[in-house]
Amino acid sequence: MLPQAANPMEPLVFTPIYQTRVWGGRTLAESYQRPLPDSQPYGESWEISDREAEQSLVSEGPFAGKSLHELWSNHREEIFGKNLSGERFPLLIKILDARDDLSIQVHPPKEIAPQLGGDPKTEMWYIAACDPGAKLYVGLKHGSSRESFQASLSNGSVASQVHAITPKAGDSIFIASGRLHAIGAGFLIYEIQQNSDTTYRVFDWNRMGLDGKARDLHIEESMASIDFDDFEPGMDQPQGNTLASCEYFVVEQVHLQAGQLLKNPNDRFSIITVVAGEITSPSGRHFQKGDFFILPKHAAPLSATAQSKLLQTFIPSP
Repeated sequence: MLPQAANPMEPLVFTPIYQTRVWGGRTLAESYQRPLPDSQPYGESWEISDREAEQSLVSEGPFAGKSLHELWSNHREEIFGKNLSGERFPLLIKILDARDDLSIQVHPPKEIAPQLGGDPKTEMWYIAACDPGAKLYVGLKHGSSRESFQASLSNGSVASQVHAITPKAGDSIFIASGRLHAIGAGFLIYEIQQNSDTTYRVFDWNRMGLDGKARDLHIEESMASIDFDDFEPGMDQPQGNTLASCEYFVVEQVHLQAGQLLKNPNDRFSIITVVAGEITSPSGRHFQKGDFFILPKHAAPLSATAQSKLLQTFIPSP
């Protein structure tokens, strides 16, 4: 049974899981005043995760200390809603702090992921902040082919095959499994993705890892996964309030004026990302830029205390 104090339920807030990365930095401390564990470069903060080795733990309230997996396994219908299947919570939510270029990589499509020993991974990126001129690398340039790409791996000219985009803060792009991609230096990105951690690196700019050794590449798996008909995509154009919609998630952009209320529009949970402004729960808990939480299906509405911009992520109804 759910704790009495959780009815109506408050937002579920989790302790971030910080990940060091050779391309990371200190933006999470500088921009969000987060206390990072040490002085190393932190490239990822896993905000909501139900991975076996990376479990999000509730940070406060009646469920404090419980893992997301415990809630999903034992209180699925009460917290999340009906008709939700799967052994694990189906999404993984991150902040990415890219101070250097990430590797050029690809995630395996679901049709071939089992053959490669991995999990499919479709995701979307929301540009929270970026340096002037910062570039994303997405898809192939016109004129590229499987053969020319294979040759570029041998002579180190992979970058000449990959399409570059210069976005601005507030833009977003959908990265389906099979789409070649890399985040360039100078981005703070909110990433919403399937619950998968399978990434195949095809080129890493001849860079060494934090241990001083070259990072592993996955050439064979990458070549099997890349969509070689994906040429020069642009940043996505919102369809009304919808930024991304697929079989795994729907991401909507919500604008609130001070005093307006936020709630779940259906009988299921949602994940809230605060992009700008501030919203407040009935108990007085304040959420500001860079905060993430799960809004349970029967949560009381939240109130905007200032003009606010949010992302609200849903699991599509069957």
